[in-house]
Amino acid sequence: MAIAENYDEVLKGKYPAKTHAKKVVEWMLEKGADRTGTIYLEAQKQKLLEDNDSEAPFRQRRYFYYLSGCELPDSYLTYDIQSEKLTLFIPPVEPEEVIWSGLPMSVEEALAKYDVDEVKTTNEVNPYLTSTTASPQTTIYAIPDQISDHITFLSYKTKNLELLKPAIEYSRVVKTDYEIALIRKANAISTAAHTAVMKAVSHVQNETELEAIFLKSCVERGAKHQAYHSIVAAGTNGATLHYVKNDDTTTGRDLLLLDAGCEVECYASDITRTFPISGTFTPESSQIYNLVLSMQKQTTSALKAGAYWDDIHALAHRIAIDGLLSLGILKGDRDAIFAARTSVAFLPHGLGHYLGMDTHDTGGNANYKDSDPMFRYLRVRGTLPARSVITVEPGIYFCRFIIEPYLKDPKHAAFIDTEVLERYWSVGGVRIEDNILVTEGGYENLTPTPKEPEELKKIITGS
Repeated sequence: MAIAENYDEVLKGKYPAKTHAKKVVEWMLEKGADRTGTIYLEAQKQKLLEDNDSEAPFRQRRYFYYLSGCELPDSYLTYDIQSEKLTLFIPPVEPEEVIWSGLPMSVEEALAKYDVDEVKTTNEVNPYLTSTTASPQTTIYAIPDQISDHITFLSYKTKNLELLKPAIEYSRVVKTDYEIALIRKANAISTAAHTAVMKAVSHVQNETELEAIFLKSCVERGAKHQAYHSIVAAGTNGATLHYVKNDDTTTGRDLLLLDAGCEVECYASDITRTFPISGTFTPESSQIYNLVLSMQKQTTSALKAGAYWDDIHALAHRIAIDGLLSLGILKGDRDAIFAARTSVAFLPHGLGHYLGMDTHDTGGNANYKDSDPMFRYLRVRGTLPARSVITVEPGIYFCRFIIEPYLKDPKHAAFIDTEVLERYWSVGGVRIEDNILVTEGGYENLTPTPKEPEELKKIITGS
């Protein structure tokens, strides 16, 4: 059976905050952390909109959430490394707030809901930190710029602000069953939303309405938050990698590129589908779509624990080069084209990124200063561990702003047939993206969203 396949059953349990805390501590101890130390983290504060008395949209701090599973703003936590005691501090009852917002979560309710050992109220944080339980011989571990002014660490001999953040970032890469279940659920909801857009695309007239259909589908299934701003790009708008205007007409356009995913309990989905607005691909868009689909299938098949992501990214470029050569867009020797990095003109981004509480999740070791343009925007470098979740999102784009400088550079121009290229500008961009769980022996695809051409046609045309 696939890992956390029955996600609803897995999610009946508690978010594994203590398991996460132990993982973080294990990493810290390997780096020489104090075995008698204390971890301290703060939730995000509830803020007001600037020059306004309304609350700003709230997004919980991911570092805090990873060790608590708590979405309450203005909360705190401590974790005693030696005793493995996790203590959560939540806001107390404020009578004036109750009038407007109702009763907050009680200490008893929080203890029942969260995987913690003790729950106190936030007015007890400083007394707790300065009590006899905080030995003057130990170290407090916290994250810079995430410590409130009123908090005191005077009871601790040492304050370490360097170790905790990277410890959490690296721990987040390898997922528990509960985390995988959340990502599966987010994918299921987003798949329903993608399918709803496919069903509507042939009879609406603008990107905005399609975005609204996606959002409605997510919200009515309980996912009120998006993992990122949706990309709803019709026609040549799809050549812009992170197009977010979502306000153009779909009339007379060939393809729709939809890159959108909801969030479930702070865990993201990130799905891209590209499909013909009419239900039928043009010859040129069909050729590019099938090439990208082949790129995705072949690179996904190469995934397993220990696979070197840089090599899989390079494989995507080699498949792209072969495909563009067969179409006549590129010409010349495939190895020479690869060495010149000419394919970067058509695939300028990395093959994918880690996925978890953030869309572009932590622990990828990206090197954005890499002098090699093929790898500069690769968000994950190195080998993939089992139970990591990574996106596989190859694409081919016909963006004049990116490609035209290549046409003026003799190094690249020799490999590009401009007459053939002219037929493909209207395609815009094609990207196909799934969320993949890496396993010891291979992978599991967490994204059930339709992508085969015949399946897309049936959904769009209703046939």
